[in-house]
Order: sequence, then C-alpha cells, then structure tokens
Amino acid sequence: MFRAFPRVYTNTNISINSSNKLLSSRNVIRNVLFRSFNYLGRNNNVGLGISSSKMNFNEKRRLLVNVRKRNFTESPDPEVTIPSKPITVSIESPKLLINWQDNQTSKFHNIWLRDHCRCEQCYHHITKQRLVDTFKIPEDIRPLSTSPGLNGIEITWNDNHVSFFNWSWLRRHSYDPQFIDVQPFLQKKALWDARIKDCPPIVQYEDVMQTQAGLSEWLKKIDKYGFCFVDGVPPKVKETEELAERICYIRESHYGKFWDFTSNLAHGDTAYTTFALKAHTDNTYFTDPSGLQMFHLIEFQGKGGSSLLIDGFSIARKLKMKYPEAYKVLSTIRIPTHSAGDSNVLIQPTPLAYPILNHNPLTNELYQIRYNNDDRSTLNQLTSEEIESFYDSLRKWNKILVDKENEYWVQLGPGRVMIFDNWRVLHGRAEFTGHRRLIGAYLNWDDYRSKLKVSSLSRQEIEEAL
Repeated sequence: MFRAFPRVYTNTNISINSSNKLLSSRNVIRNVLFRSFNYLGRNNNVGLGISSSKMNFNEKRRLLVNVRKRNFTESPDPEVTIPSKPITVSIESPKLLINWQDNQTSKFHNIWLRDHCRCEQCYHHITKQRLVDTFKIPEDIRPLSTSPGLNGIEITWNDNHVSFFNWSWLRRHSYDPQFIDVQPFLQKKALWDARIKDCPPIVQYEDVMQTQAGLSEWLKKIDKYGFCFVDGVPPKVKETEELAERICYIRESHYGKFWDFTSNLAHGDTAYTTFALKAHTDNTYFTDPSGLQMFHLIEFQGKGGSSLLIDGFSIARKLKMKYPEAYKVLSTIRIPTHSAGDSNVLIQPTPLAYPILNHNPLTNELYQIRYNNDDRSTLNQLTSEEIESFYDSLRKWNKILVDKENEYWVQLGPGRVMIFDNWRVLHGRAEFTGHRRLIGAYLNWDDYRSKLKVSSLSRQEIEEAL
C-alpha cells in the first residue's frame, strides 16, 4: 500500500532503563510516496530501499522533494544517541505533557487519557473491549497527581480513579504529534513486474499445513508480494479446500462456496467460457470485494489457458509518476458496476459506484484497486467534463496495464495452488481449447488480515497496537 500524497514519518523504538531513562531510539524514514514500512523491532532498514551506510540523512532528505507534513515529527538523524536524562511530565490544562528524552513532547488531553485507561475496571484484558463508561467521566477531568516510574506513569484523577500507562504504549499512540502509524502490523511491500517470473514467492504445502511457521511465512509472502504459490498440493478438492481454510473460512457467493468448474457456462460469467480474460480484479460489484482468491488447476487437456498476474500497486505507481492527473481522476470518479449474468442475480454495490483507485481517508494510502472494465455499468452519472477526463485517464491506465513488461504469465498445473490479493493484484487468462477443470475459493479480507497479524505478532505487540 502506498500514499496518494507524500509524507515523512519517524518511527521510534523506545528502550527504558531502571532509572526511567530512555536509552535509545531508532528512527525509520519511510518511502514518502509508497509505503515501505518495517514494523518496529523486526527490520530497521531505511524504507527508501537505500542502505543507511551508503547514504547519510541529508542526502536522503534531498530525495524527499515537496514533502507534505501533517503534524508528524522528523528526527535529525536516522540513528540518534539520546542523552541520559529522565522522561518528565508536566500539566498544561486540559492536557498532560510527556517530555521524551529525544527532546520531543507528546500532548495528551485529560479526557483522552481517562477514556483510554487500561485498568481492569476500564478494560477487559481477555475480550480486549472497553468497560469504561465514557459519559460518566467528569467534563472537568484532570490529574490530581502524577507519578512517573520505571515502565510508565501512574495518574490519580479528580474522580478518584487511578490509571497507569506504559511509556511504550503512550509513545506508540501519541497523536500530538504522531510518531508511528495507527496500524498494528505493516511490512515492506515488494512491487514487481514481469521479471518476478525468475523468482516468484513459493511455499510448500506440507510446511503450511503442518507448522505455524509455515503458515506465517505463506501469509507474509502474500502480504509482501500480493500473491504466492503453494507447491506439492494434492490435486484434489478436499485437500485444496483444507488449504484455503488454513487461512480462514471460505466466502460463499452466488458462484457457490468452493468452486469446481469448467468452461460450461454454469454461471453467466466469462470465467465459465474458453475466452481470454483481460486483467481485472474480481467482485467490483460487491460492496466488500473478496480479499483473497485461490486457484488450483487440477485437470487440463488442451492448449492455451495460461494465467496472468499484474501488480496493480506497481501499475498505479507508474500511472501516478507519469500521469498524475489521470491518477487523481481514477481516484475520485466513481464507476458503477454490476453482476447480472445469472437470471436470479442482480448484484450492485452500496453505494452504487466506487473509484478504481481507493484510498484510506485517514492516511491517503492506496489500499484497494477495483477494476473490471467488463463489469462496468452505464456511465450516466458523470458530467460532460468528467466523461472526457475519465476516458482519457482510463486509456492511460490501460496503456501501462497492457505493457508486456508488467505482465507475469504462468501456466498452472496440478499440484501448484496460486493465491493472490484481490485488492492489489489483477489477474487474467489466455484463451484455451480443450478440457480445463479449475477449483478454488474466495476468502474475506478482514479474516485474512486477522490471521496474518495473529500469526506474526506477539501478544504484547497486539495489546500495544489496540
């Protein structure tokens, strides 16, 4: 995922000694156009893809041209030696100020702190749900006393409640200024093109099915590359279905639950034909498109039928760099879509139309591509000017999309499962002749992301992320 507008962040990993002193902080400057973020404590490579030993901070700064800052803090150097002094606390009503050892100050509203108390009366540590009644907190809530300690700060409030906050939790959730993202887990994305054919991401079936480490590796590769192959899968329905369920439950749709189909037009969709399919994402007509899609070609006697994968985030990046106005248009103009091939089906999303490029409103990151030109409905909601700019932008998008340098073609076969991120990777198929039996499934986005996080994060990291 990457940002629609560039920003600079500093991520700080805190270490505190027995004297309540911040020992060090490691700051990671991330790619300002595309997310290239390594979760704290995992990988501290600088997110510009450049070794910190080869380029000093000022040189990196010169790369960050026209950076728009939104109240994020930038440190003076990627590696900072922090002077030995304690974290201090001061009160400036209606806020409490945390003065960190790197000379930065977090400002927290009293109501925010009281509302986010994590004691057993205010927060259920098993269900991870809030117990505090926000509306019973006094409007004039304020600290009566504060006691900074080894691991955090204890606050006694004027409603006689006592709260304790860990320093690391406060640093992570600082909002004035913001030091790190609100998201609990993000790893560096690897954008790719046709050259990935030389070294595609692959895991082994037995590893995924038998070990948690194998499952975690699989999910991380899907997250990083947007797709992954699983080799050594028995070419059978039961085993392939069990592989999908290793991630989460299978999503049922009007195509059924676990698919098993040939080119017999069992459903009114071109996927059930022998026709070539241009690069697209599935379910543009759903309000919530499926997150992952799995294919296993278990029978094929014929010619053609190669599968196509394209990194949609890479295409979007190239579009933004070469045609920034087209990127803006495809990020704002909403496109109506539908599925109505079956006589008993008329599916349209709510709202009726979405942009091709969808961005997180909190971070301006591109998080989802919804593109299937064949499923587009009538464009009668656009103005005359929007019609012209849309078709011009769509042509520019397609020009990059069909560039052979961006197309990864692969011939699937029995024993190799392909799974991909339907919110990022576009897929297609070459025309074919003969018998071609494909099985597979849709998986929900949120459930996939949940399994990715819990298989990769410690319980402490999950607690601090919430």
